[in-house]
Amino acid sequence: MSHPLVSHSSDLARLRDEGFDLEIRSNYLLVKHVPYVTSTREVAYGVIISELSTSGSSTIRPSDHVVSFAGGIPCDQHGSPLTKIINSTGAIRVAEGLVADCTFSSKPPVGYYADYHAKIASYVNMVSGPAQVIDPAATARTFPVVQVAEQDSVFRYLDSASSRARISSITDKLALPKVALVGLGGTGSFILDLIVKTPIHEIHVYDRDILYAHNAFRAPGAASVEELDAVPTKVEHYQRMYEVMRRGIVPHPVHVVGSNIDELRAMTFVFLAMDSGPAKKFIVTKLEEFGIPFIDAGMGVYRVGESLGGILRVTASTPDHRTHVWDHQRIPFGDEEDDEYDRNIQTADLNMLNAVLAVIKWKKLYGFYLDQEHEMFTTYTIGGNQLLNDDQTP
Repeated sequence: MSHPLVSHSSDLARLRDEGFDLEIRSNYLLVKHVPYVTSTREVAYGVIISELSTSGSSTIRPSDHVVSFAGGIPCDQHGSPLTKIINSTGAIRVAEGLVADCTFSSKPPVGYYADYHAKIASYVNMVSGPAQVIDPAATARTFPVVQVAEQDSVFRYLDSASSRARISSITDKLALPKVALVGLGGTGSFILDLIVKTPIHEIHVYDRDILYAHNAFRAPGAASVEELDAVPTKVEHYQRMYEVMRRGIVPHPVHVVGSNIDELRAMTFVFLAMDSGPAKKFIVTKLEEFGIPFIDAGMGVYRVGESLGGILRVTASTPDHRTHVWDHQRIPFGDEEDDEYDRNIQTADLNMLNAVLAVIKWKKLYGFYLDQEHEMFTTYTIGGNQLLNDDQTP
C-alpha cells in the first residue's frame, strides 16, 4: 500500500516489502489475503486486523498482543478451530464497515510484540500454517501492486525493488531533474529501457526517425505488426511503452540541430547514442560550452570471415574532465578514413551491452555504484572478451 505511515515506519515498510497486502483503515492495520483452513478442511482467505499505535507520523510498539480476524473461524488442518489462539467468536464490530468473526490472543514469551512486523508475521504464521499443510502454495505474501500518487513519485507504482533491497536512499541519488537521450536506435532504446526504471524526474528523448521492423529486432520489448503498421516515430512508440510504468517521459520527434540545441542547456545530464558525423561533433562541442556532463556510446561491428567481431565504446565527459575527448580522440566524429567505431552492423545483444556499460558509468558518476578507477573511457572487444578502462580521473 502507499501511505505516509508505511513510508515512515520501518516495521510496516518491511511487511509491505515482504509481500503482505496492507491497508490502514479507521486507525486499524489490515492484512489481507491471509490463508486459513475452514471447518470443511478447505483453504479460504481472510483479513487480520490489528490496532495501530503511532506517534503521529510513525508506528510505536503495539499497545496489545491481540488481533481480530474477518472471513471465518480459522481451523487446523483437520478442521478443528484454533482454540489455542482464538479468544472469542461471533460478529465483532471493529469499526465502521469493519466486522470481525473472532479475536486471537497469543502473548509472546517476553509479554509484548516489539513492533508490527513481529506481531503480524507471528499471527500470519499461526493462521496460515495449517493452510499450507493442505495447499503448500497458499500464502499471504501476494506482493500486490502499490499505486503511487503523482505528487509522490514519477512512478505509477511503488519501486518495491529498491525498498525490498533497502537501497532506496542510494537509488534517490539518481533522481536528477532532467536527463536527455539523443538517439533512439538500438543502443539508445536500451539506454532508455534502463533509465526509465530510475527516479529521474523528466527524461527527454530526441529522435525524428520512424520505428521500422528492422529497428524492432534490436530494441527492448516486442513491437506488434499493428504498431509497426501505424508507422510511429521512435519517441512516440517508446513513450507509449513506458508511460504505463512512469511519468515524465517527454518525446521530441526531431533531431538535435542548431535551431533546438539550446534545449539541452536545461538538462542535468545527456546520453548520446547517435551516429558519428558533424552533428555529433556539434552537439559535443555545445554540451561542453553549456557545462553539461554527458556519456557517448558507440560500437563498431564487422565481419571476420563468417563471424562478427568489433568493439563497444563508452566515453564519459564531465565539466572537470574534458580534454581526453579531444587529445585522445575518444569520440569518433566520422572524420577518419577508417573509423573502427562507425560500422553499420548491429545486434540486439551488443546494443544492450553498450547501453548497460553506459548506464553503469552514469550511475558511478552519481555515486550509485562504487567507482574505484574513475575511468572516463571504456571499451569492450568481442573477440578477446576484453573490457578495458582508460582516462582515469585523479
